[in-house]
Order: sequence, then C-alpha cells, then structure tokens
Amino acid sequence: MAFEKLIVYQKSVDFADAVCQQTESFSRGYGFLVDQLNRAALSIAANIAEGNGRFTKPDRKHFFGIARGSVQECVPLLELAKRRNLLSEKSHMELKSHLEEIGRMLSGLINGLENRES
Repeated sequence: MAFEKLIVYQKSVDFADAVCQQTESFSRGYGFLVDQLNRAALSIAANIAEGNGRFTKPDRKHFFGIARGSVQECVPLLELAKRRNLLSEKSHMELKSHLEEIGRMLSGLINGLENRES
C-alpha cells in the first residue's frame, strides 16, 4: 500500500509500538490508562491509513485531522502516566517528542492537501 511508504505513517506505527511496550509494565490498577493510551496511539496510524484510502481531498483531510486529534489525546494520557510514576521522565519526554514530530508532519500533510490543486 502506498501509505506504508509515508514517513509519518511509519513513525506513527513506531510510536504505537513504543506505547505498547511501555504500557506492558503499568500497574494492574491502571488498565483504563493502558487501554486509552494504546487506542489513541494506534488511532494515529489507523487514521492515516484510512485517510489515504479515501478518494476526495475533504475525506482525506478529515481522517488526517482525526489522526492529529489522536496525537493531542496522547499528551494528557502520557502526562498522567508520568505523574503516577508509570513512565520515567526520560520515557515521557521521548514519547512526547515523537508525538510532536508526528503532529508537525500531519499538519504538513493537511496543509499540503489544502495547497494542492484538485
């Protein structure tokens, strides 16, 4: 599939994988946080893939926007994990840095769609 060659897609799958790895060690009472964080992380890559499967620019833009929203959703979830000592400061900063990069790339993808001729 063509979307698999997109760097932003590859980075978002890497991010989801890193989140899965980190959340495996979360304490038992934080299943709600594990579930929400994993869903939000995976949603980024899933919506990039779905957006690339759409035929119209507005549809693609919509799904890329959802992916960008999922990036934002991960921020407070990671913050709570850090505050609850489920994530080290280093892991938190690394994951957040990846999110910031993915967010910028998604904004570029959306802006590119807006600027491209039909």
